[in-house]
Amino acid sequence: MREHAAGTPVPEGRTLRHFVGDAVWSALISQAYERSHPAGTVLLRQGEPGTHVLAVLGGVVKVVREEHGAATLLAFRGPGELLGEVAVLDDQLRSATVQAISRCAVGVVTKDRFLDFAAERNLFPVLVRYALTRLRESDQARGAGDVVARLATTLVALADMAGPGTGTPAGPLELALTRQELGRHLGLSRNTVTAALATLEPLGVHPARGRILVTDLAALRRTAGSGG
Repeated sequence: MREHAAGTPVPEGRTLRHFVGDAVWSALISQAYERSHPAGTVLLRQGEPGTHVLAVLGGVVKVVREEHGAATLLAFRGPGELLGEVAVLDDQLRSATVQAISRCAVGVVTKDRFLDFAAERNLFPVLVRYALTRLRESDQARGAGDVVARLATTLVALADMAGPGTGTPAGPLELALTRQELGRHLGLSRNTVTAALATLEPLGVHPARGRILVTDLAALRRTAGSGG
């Protein structure tokens, strides 16, 4: 489906671009002004008011929530995703922080412009379904299975989201990501993640302080596909 209309079934897809179709996504981007950010930049901050939304055009971000002094990595988001829409829709403070983990580009759409856009195209039911799908994906990331394969699958997904020009296969991909964050995202201990990363090191995965470097995506993809 290329464009959403009232009463038309919404296609299955992980990103908002899949949900609404290319035509609506392109129309949304036309309402935005573009910004580029290096890895490590905070794009949205928990506790701040929802004054705008961000459409991810390139690169990968992480979504982190702070509760009772502990940080939980809720999800990773890439191109075609929308960020910050919940605080805009419910007129509350932002419930999580969004930080770039690779070089990224986003389109900024002000709150009023986004709400008008969504109302004109009857997108509110689609946005609710999109939000529920993202919650379900966060739960699935904490599922069972071979730890090394799960970690490899996550890193491959991040490399694929980062897209051309940000790393492998043309060159290394550097992700501003810690072992502890990966553990919290996958429901694993930091020590378990450290051991799994050591297993993946011969396949071009090199952890360092506050970052992970991927240099051989093809080998990593084979491990993810083999189940360990």
